Amino acid sequence: MTQNRNKLIELFIGNVSNLIVHKILESAINQLELIIKYQKESVNSLKIAKKYGEKINPVNTPLQERDINYIREKIIKRAKAELEKRISLGYENIDLNLIEKEVDKILKEAKISD
Repeated sequence: MTQNRNKLIELFIGNVSNLIVHKILESAINQLELIIKYQKESVNSLKIAKKYGEKINPVNTPLQERDINYIREKIIKRAKAELEKRISLGYENIDLNLIEKEVDKILKEAKISD
């Protein structure tokens, strides 16, 4: 079970990281067609992340604080790395300060943290 749980956690982290990146990119641009694309990607990633979150943390079962911290830090690192890569490619108006706020919001929405 532990091996499967670890894999689920990594899949959850990947989907939430993708979600965070697309939400921040969405707020950084002014082109409607790209905004729509990023919104679709965000909705899809959130739906998948919630499914993994339910498997990791069944309803009414608190997740250990160390697991929450691990997940949170890993998501922040991945999202920041991807956004920094996008900045180096010439993307503009990307606010890296939004990452932690968005991560906390998504973890609550996915019922991983309180």
